[in-house]
Amino acid sequence: MTDITPAQRTWIAFKRNKAAMAGLAIIVLSVLTALLGYLIMPDGSPNANNMSLPLSLKKPGAKFTLLLLPKPDAVDNTGLFAGIIGGTSSPNQEIPITGYHIKADSLIINEYLSDEDKPERKAYHLKAVTKNQKQFNSVQLIKEHIVTRTYWLGTDIYGRDLLSRIILGTRISLIVGIMAVFISLLVGVTIGALAGYYGGKVDGALSWLMNILWSLPALLLVIALSFALGKGLWQIFIAVGLSMWVEAARLVRGQVISLKQAEYIEAARALGYNNRRIIWRHILPNMAGPVLVVAASNFASAILLEAGLSFLGFGAQPPVPTWGGMIREHYGYIVMDAAYLAIIPGLAIMLMVYAFNLVTTGLRDAFDIKSQNVRL
Repeated sequence: MTDITPAQRTWIAFKRNKAAMAGLAIIVLSVLTALLGYLIMPDGSPNANNMSLPLSLKKPGAKFTLLLLPKPDAVDNTGLFAGIIGGTSSPNQEIPITGYHIKADSLIINEYLSDEDKPERKAYHLKAVTKNQKQFNSVQLIKEHIVTRTYWLGTDIYGRDLLSRIILGTRISLIVGIMAVFISLLVGVTIGALAGYYGGKVDGALSWLMNILWSLPALLLVIALSFALGKGLWQIFIAVGLSMWVEAARLVRGQVISLKQAEYIEAARALGYNNRRIIWRHILPNMAGPVLVVAASNFASAILLEAGLSFLGFGAQPPVPTWGGMIREHYGYIVMDAAYLAIIPGLAIMLMVYAFNLVTTGLRDAFDIKSQNVRL
């Protein structure tokens, strides 16, 4: 039988956990959704912020006929890569209509205003609709400028497509999670390694700092850091990251205290290796498993913290779509006939956090961390 490496053994143990694999599948699907972003969104405008007030608060699955009327001002052309990253401004204004017909050289429409109001009758010259094309016909006009759109998850209070904003909110949550986990691991692993390896006064001072921050509620600490840094997306990265490093630092400290007494570390010292090389080349690589578990756990915490900050108004500012911000805008509709506006982003948060928790449990079992003697 062919010998397998520890990494392969861990992966095999992880694959046997069906719940963890289901969580991993949800995360992979979310990452693909975030990467494709504007390519798969019904509303590809920047921040999915295409408003149509007559279409506000429409139920999931609602269908409307829209007249695409060219905007009077020219719209800058956006390249493919820039469009994937930041969206593309539509050259057309979308007007909801209930009916239309062509009479002579004019397009007569019945513009939809609301369910309670009668449609407003308007007429547009065909040249205005077709951007002054020299040749056009009614079939071409109907095909290019009159479309039917389905709002699969409905619209919000500003008439924006909720599905598009949910998809873009996935990107925001994952970006915040990645950056916050990176910052927390960078700070936590460094401080934990220094405290555990050097001990004495260094360990005492750093452990005192960890205990102080450990006693503070994470959300209050994030809010305090947000006040100090200001409102914005990159400020959220730093605030959330700096609020989660303590857990990683305590874990790494305990692992380093255990590993620094190992024989191969004593051999490294006997060979004359300096402390920095021993820590980064010999100790830290041997605790990759526990650190990976903490990273997965912190990812779920980062998503919750970002959602909480956005709900309180300290997160990414409108019109950037965040799941917590969507709940903040629509939580009052929970007791009305449009509860889906707050329930759908809430379910998205719950599903993402649950997926990362499943992966965390699977990694913990795969690395068998429960059986390890970890000193904190």
